[in-house]
Amino acid sequence: MCELFKGRCLLTGATGYIGSMISRRLLSQGNEITVIVRDAARLEPEIYDCVQVIQADMSDGEAILQISGKYDYVIHCAAPTKSAYMVSHPVEVTESIVNGTKYILELARRCGAKSVVYLSSMEVYGQIKCSKVSRVTEEQMGYIDITDSRSCYPLAKLMAEGLCHFYYKEYEVPVKIARLAQTFGRGVRPDDNRVFAQFAGSVRNGTDIVLHTAGNSMGNYCDIDDTVDAILFILLHGKDSEAYNVVNEENTMSIREMAELVVAKMGGGSIKVTYNIPEDNRYGYAADTGLWLSGKKLKELGWEARCGIEEMYRRMLFEKSL
Repeated sequence: MCELFKGRCLLTGATGYIGSMISRRLLSQGNEITVIVRDAARLEPEIYDCVQVIQADMSDGEAILQISGKYDYVIHCAAPTKSAYMVSHPVEVTESIVNGTKYILELARRCGAKSVVYLSSMEVYGQIKCSKVSRVTEEQMGYIDITDSRSCYPLAKLMAEGLCHFYYKEYEVPVKIARLAQTFGRGVRPDDNRVFAQFAGSVRNGTDIVLHTAGNSMGNYCDIDDTVDAILFILLHGKDSEAYNVVNEENTMSIREMAELVVAKMGGGSIKVTYNIPEDNRYGYAADTGLWLSGKKLKELGWEARCGIEEMYRRMLFEKSL
């Protein structure tokens, strides 16, 4: 676990999974927290009652830039996460990610933040040649198809990372970038429809896992508690303008392999993996990727993941948020 620290913290995306878990951790350490959310009613009561809430849309620059006060630490988590929405609304997704990041960086600049972390994604690597013995490091980049609507998300994340670098170079905003692997574990919400949550739902309901692709894409995963630790570690120890992969290298496997693991370890012999692959991409899944993400840079800084994929599923199925 990352060491305790106290300060005035500004957080976006607190109604989301990762943002809510960061909020809980910061509150447990006695930090003073302000959250910016689009819909305050979606905040969990135990968070809402303990933080200062600013209700504003991250795309509303006028509202964000009117926020005053001094914050020691800023963590920018807010971003669209539903793949189907990315496919149907690529313009809105791009505007939300890029403009929202610019407004937060400008706010961090004005409030004199000691440290800022921007939550990016492993999707920024696109399609890239790599393997288990030649993992992708933070200095490498692959191919992203700009004609694919679903690419709005990785392209916008990459543009937002560029803004982080530029705000550091021009204004010395002390921002770091956390490129997150797929994150889950305890506290995943019942309405979460991402692949790992669908697999867990099959275990709960005793129904077969149905794959809508061949399951060839490699997945890189990290437990939620490990991820929160890593984000706060980067906040305190990361180098300004640097990007860090947040991943447990032991948890790299294909979608098919993960489905088979869930069936074997938690299915109780009553469920199996089946396939229903449509001709079109109606579910909004990203293109197949063979990404093997390297966690070496953050590990050398002093952080290391602890929780394996089987334990992540057990925590998601059987443990609450706290």
